[in-house]
Amino acid sequence: MKLKNNLDHILKKGIELKSSGTTGPQKRVYQSPIKLMNANKIARECQEITSKSKIYTVCKLEHAGGLLAQTLPAYEIGASIEVDQFNAYKFCRKIQNFTHSHITPNHGKAIMLTKAFKNLRLDGIWITCGSEPVEWELIINFIKKGCKFMVNWGMTEVGPCAINTLFENIEMVEDYKKRALKGTLIGNRVYCDTEIKDNTLHVKGEISVFGNNWFDTKDIIKKNNNNEFYIQGRSL
Repeated sequence: MKLKNNLDHILKKGIELKSSGTTGPQKRVYQSPIKLMNANKIARECQEITSKSKIYTVCKLEHAGGLLAQTLPAYEIGASIEVDQFNAYKFCRKIQNFTHSHITPNHGKAIMLTKAFKNLRLDGIWITCGSEPVEWELIINFIKKGCKFMVNWGMTEVGPCAINTLFENIEMVEDYKKRALKGTLIGNRVYCDTEIKDNTLHVKGEISVFGNNWFDTKDIIKKNNNNEFYIQGRSL
């Protein structure tokens, strides 16, 4: 009941979230109800979340990834949600009871190190991975388990589902790798306005807390000829 009341309050009043600190000093960023509504809609669209989805939340709700990537978008339309403290062994034991989960690369690496991962099947399950650069090895290992694997980029200020790519089979992964640039892939499905200025990614749009004002993400970005974005570092 407490979680339900908190989520209802967030949808009505908004929330101030602390950035993860992975891309610079932590700061608090206010998410207005209208921004949340727009971001929830995009998150559902790009992850195929419906009222029949079953969400397994293992990222902390205090950060944008845990709260905004799947939990709040799913709650808004009445989908099933279970919030759990991350544990790699528990994840392997429980994930087949769900349709969606959002993990970080460090979560993914921990899951891969468990004995259970060898025989784990994720057929039809949607795994979104973000908050830090996602390496090819991680993508390949999860795709081999049969899941849909979405590499996602977002920040507390924009998104969290702002730029991403969905991988559904190993052939698609190998195709992307052939034309990969230096750095790590963040995606080619884009849900905000973007421009690369002075080598860094600038964004604006309805899923940004700054609306139609350009926001410099400080992420150094390059695009290949297929308009696939690669992050190559930070400009601080």
